Amino acid sequence: MAAAVLCVLGLSVIVGSPARADSTAGGDLQVAQTLGDRELTFILRRVTGLPGPLHVDVLTHRGTAAGTLRLGTVPTGASADRAEGSSAGTTTSSAPVELGGAPGSYSAALNIDRAGPWELVVDDGSRTARIPFMVPGQVTSPPELAVFGGFVTAGVLMLVTLFVAVRARRGVWVLLPAGGVVAALTVAVTAALLSTSLPLPPEPGGQVDATNDNVTDPYSVVRPVTNDYSRPPASLELGSYTARAAERGRLRLSVTDGSTGLPADDLVVHDGALMHLLVIGPTGELWHLHPVRTAPGSYEVQLRLPAAGHYAVSAEFARRGGGVQQVRSATGLTVADGPARGGAPAPRPELAPRGPGTRTIDGVSVRLSAPSPTAGEATTLTARVGDTPTLQPWLGMVGHMIVVGPLDRADATSPTRMGQAAQDAPVWAHGHSMGGDMSGHSAPGGAPAHDMAGMRHGTHAGGGGAEASSMSGLMPLNGDSPADETVAAYGPDASFVYTFSRPGYYRVWIQAERDSAILTIPYLLHVSPAGGAK
Repeated sequence: MAAAVLCVLGLSVIVGSPARADSTAGGDLQVAQTLGDRELTFILRRVTGLPGPLHVDVLTHRGTAAGTLRLGTVPTGASADRAEGSSAGTTTSSAPVELGGAPGSYSAALNIDRAGPWELVVDDGSRTARIPFMVPGQVTSPPELAVFGGFVTAGVLMLVTLFVAVRARRGVWVLLPAGGVVAALTVAVTAALLSTSLPLPPEPGGQVDATNDNVTDPYSVVRPVTNDYSRPPASLELGSYTARAAERGRLRLSVTDGSTGLPADDLVVHDGALMHLLVIGPTGELWHLHPVRTAPGSYEVQLRLPAAGHYAVSAEFARRGGGVQQVRSATGLTVADGPARGGAPAPRPELAPRGPGTRTIDGVSVRLSAPSPTAGEATTLTARVGDTPTLQPWLGMVGHMIVVGPLDRADATSPTRMGQAAQDAPVWAHGHSMGGDMSGHSAPGGAPAHDMAGMRHGTHAGGGGAEASSMSGLMPLNGDSPADETVAAYGPDASFVYTFSRPGYYRVWIQAERDSAILTIPYLLHVSPAGGAK
């Protein structure tokens, strides 16, 4: 009976964890895509067994046009075994997704037959997006093998010890298998105790390029892996944009490695997208888009820019082992007036920048409080979006804040020069309202009961942010996936902590999702000099 117990213990330690999509995140993979005129969120649910289904949910927002998407799965990994990688680049499974006119979730299931790197191919009939993801295999680590081998060996030797004890005439022979039992148990227990302190292998897809070989055996990569945040940044190049004002046009973007000039195809999903593209127009309108990947290092997005003038462009993305980068285009875009436009259209009154206070955007009341921001001091900006806790996490966050400045007052309030002013502004920043306060209650004075501090991700030539946040309710627990846009239980307060590095006027856009609509609220803030007059 003791031998049987030891063998069962040994077998129990090699039960591998189920395969899942995007091992970097540890659960479901959420990727936002601006596909034509549609802003969609694709959720690739974890794969729980191989072979098995990959469930894909497509989340739409208010105003998304109905239509059909064609989804396909394509294995992409190379392998030393030609047979293993023979189907690389070939669509192995496909399924349609019928998008309705109402915002919601639309699903499809595709087949996954192996571990390794894959692409989800999305075709809307006129363009194709390719979303990389990875399905890791079930791998037994060396410590697990040692524990398994030790317990099984101990169980077998215990049987041998009993047999020898019964059949041998000399008791000294019993000591040999009995000593083996002790040694095997020592190996198993030692491996179990040391397993938590041993370094994990480099993660395919997260720390090293994923191949079929290292996904099925990550311990085959023996070289030490360290993140190199000093590596040359990637370069962003904009293709020609020939569309005129109010015409639909396609903008192509190339991301190249700063040291080799080769296409950078190591972008990883960061804050729910492969790339976050920010476009600021001459009227001060902001577009926060997510270009689709069409080929290694190549991305594209469809635009319909309403006014003639200059548009400033920047992209935020993360490279494998290189950290997050915010790259501003050196040129931006200049859009000519259309033949029938007759000048720039008047901006919508509700989108005109205003200072802190209450305003209405798309029928939703929004109140911003930003008490006396001063250069060099942390400032808390709190936006109350609506009056009920029904905010939805967009791109994994309760709220987003874009900051551009400092600007001359005339430029900051101009309806025609904001794009050029943003192009030359020293500071660009993208902050997040982190946390998941689902209580809907506020502390006295309007501050949220759970302070959801902003975390600054990228700036140019200045800017700063504080990094202290309540993660309650939004971050994954016990290996589960984080809440997605189907959960409308946050807010209504979205708070950001940011340090303005210089005095002057700043344009600030706060974004949040409510009722499946993404709200963009522009503000104008004046930051006083440190120690100066308010």
